[in-house]
Amino acid sequence: MAEQRKKLRLGELLVQQGLITTDQLSIALAEQRHNNIPIGRLLVRLGFVTESAIRDIMARTIGQESIDLAQVVADSEALRHVPQEFARRNRVLPIAFDPADQVLTIATTEIFNVVAMDQLRATLGPQIEIKTQLAAEAQLEDYIDQFYGYELSVDGILKEIETGEIDYESLQAVGGGDEYTQPMVRLVNALLVDAVKRGASDIHFEPEYAFLRIRYRIDGVLETVRSLHKTYMPGITVRVKVVSTMNIAESRAPQDGRLSLTLNGRPVDFRVSTQPTIYGENIVLRVLDREKSIISLDRMNLTKETLAKLNLMLARPEGILIVTGPTGAGKTTTLYSLLSQVNDETVNIMTLEDPVEYPLTLMRQTSVNEVARMDFADGIRAIMRQDPDIILVGEVRDKETAEMAFRAAMTGHQVFTTLHTNSALGAFPRLLDIGIQPDIMAGNIIGVVAQRLVRVLCAHCKEAYAPPKEERQLLGDSSQRVSYLYRQVGCKQCDNKGYKGRTAIMELLVMDGDLDELVARRATAKELRAAALAKGFRPLAEEGLRRVIDGTTSLAEIARAVDLTGRYG
Repeated sequence: MAEQRKKLRLGELLVQQGLITTDQLSIALAEQRHNNIPIGRLLVRLGFVTESAIRDIMARTIGQESIDLAQVVADSEALRHVPQEFARRNRVLPIAFDPADQVLTIATTEIFNVVAMDQLRATLGPQIEIKTQLAAEAQLEDYIDQFYGYELSVDGILKEIETGEIDYESLQAVGGGDEYTQPMVRLVNALLVDAVKRGASDIHFEPEYAFLRIRYRIDGVLETVRSLHKTYMPGITVRVKVVSTMNIAESRAPQDGRLSLTLNGRPVDFRVSTQPTIYGENIVLRVLDREKSIISLDRMNLTKETLAKLNLMLARPEGILIVTGPTGAGKTTTLYSLLSQVNDETVNIMTLEDPVEYPLTLMRQTSVNEVARMDFADGIRAIMRQDPDIILVGEVRDKETAEMAFRAAMTGHQVFTTLHTNSALGAFPRLLDIGIQPDIMAGNIIGVVAQRLVRVLCAHCKEAYAPPKEERQLLGDSSQRVSYLYRQVGCKQCDNKGYKGRTAIMELLVMDGDLDELVARRATAKELRAAALAKGFRPLAEEGLRRVIDGTTSLAEIARAVDLTGRYG
């Protein structure tokens, strides 16, 4: 009864603060009767309130920010910071360590145990910040035994596997404490933790004739992190298939799956794909880390001019906004960031994606797939009957989809979509090629954003140098006022790569009456380009070189992402 009062008090506090409505509280309490989840976490999961708002309220009540340890994957680095004996005595469990920010996340049953926290701070030193999360009493005991009782480092697990037998039955158990007895389960978990910590966007398990290669894609570039003997392949394949709810008996046809885990103290989703090859099944996991991927426009390091143009496009009440670029250029992420600018209770946003990558609150998201026998064109047709204000169409790839998207724009909707072209001006011939008439394009396109992702130079080791004559030639008019540029070196902070993180460079074509007229009369690319440049259009190459001049990235990196050959001569 006391527990129920405590939960109600948090809900009532949120209502009093105007953060949720009484209806929303009733829904959360009804939901809680079916599954015993803390009310705070339920309200966040239902999309009624943000985690940060809950955290502030909890801090003022009894610190009820909680974590479900059953979803947490152990982090060997975090465990190394806290001795086992101390963890048992003070009922604390280290669950994540972020080396970049020097933050150790611990789960505990007593957030206000000041003595234990002081002792822990004294043990760790002043440079490490401690973040606490509330765990259930029963869970904490079991997971301290589990996390400390078994080897969790990749090398240690590999040694353990070499000396023992693989029990395939225990690999197929999902959840529960027994799975930690199986080193192959811990090996897959350890690789996922390692990949997410290193900021990988994809994890590849690639079978060869005699070995298994493991590669991560970090900042857009693949790198080999491990090579294991082929005997590890069946165990890893079975485990990945089980946790991503695939058919473990099917190995001759491609399969898709998903899995969600709490890694490094936050929920991370993975989209999993298997592909049969001559040496076994190739597995690729796409890391969908919502916290890192979907960021607001003002945090995307865009120039003031670019930001102003994007906001101008978003202010148009109807029409199509197109984001173009090659695969992996971050088109979907940019679309989500644009949508999050306008996503509130006053608009109905509906999306059609293949598949839905990031589930977001308030948006009606639909996956387009063959199983449902629904393509993009059918999906738009159905969505139009759902009273939408804004429609996101994952990709325009054929005439029917394009026609439906334009029809939606012409009937007073804002439509966001992506198109595979190399530049913003390339969108018009591409749409013409698909079968859209120029007079339909004119007046219905809000604007076109072409983008690329480029790696950012590591702030700790980038090196200034005086650019030679050829490089100055590339810089054009700016070369006179530039005395030095930066290039990559490599240090411990960036794993000796010279780069850390990525940023988007964009060219924005904002449509107006003059440009619409040129499109309607099928003007040449040269005419369109001249008219756009006269209105302040900045091509990708120029935007990229601006980032080179301000020291964000290197000339070599821009040349890798954007065609600079036209600037010679």
